[in-house]
Amino acid sequence: MKILVTGGAGFIGSHVVEAYLAQGHEVRVVDNLSTGRRSNVPREARLHEVDIHSRETEAIFAEFKPEIVNHFAAQASVKVSTGDPVFDLEVNGGGTAKIAMLAAQHGVRKLIYASTGGALYGDPDFVPVPETHPIRPLSPYGTSKRVGELYVDLFARTQGLDYTILRYANAYGPRQDPHGEAGVVSIFTGRMLAGEQCTIDGDGEQQKDYVYVGDIARANVLALSRGSGQAINVGTGKGTSVNQIFNALRAATGSTVEPRFGPPRPGDVRNIWLDSSLAGQALGWKHEVEIDEGIRRTVDSFR
Repeated sequence: MKILVTGGAGFIGSHVVEAYLAQGHEVRVVDNLSTGRRSNVPREARLHEVDIHSRETEAIFAEFKPEIVNHFAAQASVKVSTGDPVFDLEVNGGGTAKIAMLAAQHGVRKLIYASTGGALYGDPDFVPVPETHPIRPLSPYGTSKRVGELYVDLFARTQGLDYTILRYANAYGPRQDPHGEAGVVSIFTGRMLAGEQCTIDGDGEQQKDYVYVGDIARANVLALSRGSGQAINVGTGKGTSVNQIFNALRAATGSTVEPRFGPPRPGDVRNIWLDSSLAGQALGWKHEVEIDEGIRRTVDSFR
């Protein structure tokens, strides 16, 4: 199949591009390289260095005629979204509206949308959190990703666009930016390997659902032909604290540096992990890589 991946030079998107290529699909990538890297894009995939809001994106749809569009391009930082919610909405809400509109106009068979499970539901009433849980995000980022979901659903109802929405837990693994704001595993790995001290937000006992990027890529391959018209959690169903992450990484890297503790991060949910039973039913997916193995693979890749 002909597949267009927006944000395919980024952390998760590039792993999904690799997974599609391994299945024999023809893949093109649209990425403005604001956070993605050219080196992340496999040689077999053609990279268009353009912004999704630009007219060039429309020309790519018309020329390539993709059968599947996988939309990853986003502003992915909770901190950035809190500082500039208007920009966050323009990228995540408006950008998704643009891609969904083009997909409908150009006869795309299916749109796969990368949403968030960690930031969408807010402080949960219970865990693990199913897709039926009330949606009440605590950050502009979670809100803008929800707006993107609503636009995808709008074009499905009014234009007949098929879709699958994948709501990811906290992704980690090789190629995640150790110098960015998102991704505690990559940030701590980079600092520990450099012999630097890590700052833990709050007391470190907050628990999140950490899912390995290779497992996420596999979910995207399954979503090519399954999960139509559904929003599906993609996570492990388990909570892991930041202190546990820190200790596992210290063991894997051999670091002896003690952590420092800072204030809690604004807009952050303290405890959340996802019920991914629907992913099993709709996609035939279950996570395979446990946190200790995923951390080992991540540290090895950073070395």
